[in-house]
Amino acid sequence: MKTPIHITTLGLAALLAILPASAKEQTNPAVKEAKASSAKIAAPTEKPAQAKVQLAILLDTSSSMSGLIEQTKTQLWKIVNTFIDAKQNGQVPYVEVALYEYGKSSLDQEQHWIRQIQPLTRDLDEISKQLFALKTNGGQEYCGAVIQRAASDLKWDPSSQVYKAIFIAGNEAFTQGPINASDAVKSSIAQGVIVNTIHCGSEQAGISGGWKNGAMLADGKFLTIDHNLAVVHIEAPQDAEIVKLNAELNKTYLAYGTRGASKKHDQVVQDNNAVAKRASGAAVQRAVAKGSANYWNGNWDLVDASKKKDFDLNQVKKEQLPKEMQSMTPAQRLAHIRKMSQQRATIQKQILELNQKRTAYVAAKRKELAEKEGGRAEQTLDEAVAATVRAQAEKKGYAFKK
Repeated sequence: MKTPIHITTLGLAALLAILPASAKEQTNPAVKEAKASSAKIAAPTEKPAQAKVQLAILLDTSSSMSGLIEQTKTQLWKIVNTFIDAKQNGQVPYVEVALYEYGKSSLDQEQHWIRQIQPLTRDLDEISKQLFALKTNGGQEYCGAVIQRAASDLKWDPSSQVYKAIFIAGNEAFTQGPINASDAVKSSIAQGVIVNTIHCGSEQAGISGGWKNGAMLADGKFLTIDHNLAVVHIEAPQDAEIVKLNAELNKTYLAYGTRGASKKHDQVVQDNNAVAKRASGAAVQRAVAKGSANYWNGNWDLVDASKKKDFDLNQVKKEQLPKEMQSMTPAQRLAHIRKMSQQRATIQKQILELNQKRTAYVAAKRKELAEKEGGRAEQTLDEAVAATVRAQAEKKGYAFKK
């Protein structure tokens, strides 16, 4: 078996398009205000659907898996960042992530001790929030059952061009439980969803426990990690500036709607969670993710929402706008969104440029350490997943910068 990894983007021109441009309009306030009051952001000529990536992470949360949870919540951003420099058919893909937990005795026995924490979503702050809330306790780990749930419950894209993958991590026998694990992975690959297995322990134990066979049946990769190993973060000269720019980036978010305030609060909380794990590089990797197109919050932020082709600012109630925008005229509101969009684009560009330099610095340091110490055999979750998704996605036509 082979071992293979929508935002319609309206540019600034779309915002400018609804503002008066002719000399006649510029000298006629009535015409200017009438134009602006429509406040509807027009869509340009329809473009092909943007490329996407769909990843489901299935985590064993039984009592011995606290190290696995720790690695996942600190390295989520690094996994997502794998696709920052990727393109498919000339388009940068966005990433959807789903999250399941299994094997915890406090979960529902009738559901085979499985819980869908989040369906496929672009709301990465919510994924991070849920990861930091996870606790472990003893239970029964049924890999076949949780793979079957993920394969059948999630809204997988039917296109064969979309990279779709499940990553299941655990340490007990892969074949445990009432659902035949081999049948579950075969059902998954029949839908075009690759299953990658991550055994938390030795390679031989993973092979004898059925983890390697499970991956082979679904065109996936069998991986082993030391889930109790601390993630190695190499500090780079660019780290401090990247984290500083992240704070400036937050100022460009314009929370609106019934959930705007709480979601903006979540953004800050997840920033703080990442900072608390800065020793593992979480703060830097989260900031880099926020500097990319993968960090999208169109359900509560006016800047991201304004890029949707059907967005209509007139449909947002005055009291649901940010306080600083409530007393503005329609034209002033649009100008404010445009200003924040420009500022955000500038900051994001700075973050990604710094990250390119950071990546080169870290690669050189890793090579230097490997030569000095003879390499390190153990992998952590971020290393295992990042390398795998890249290799598998390339076989689906995703191109990465070398």
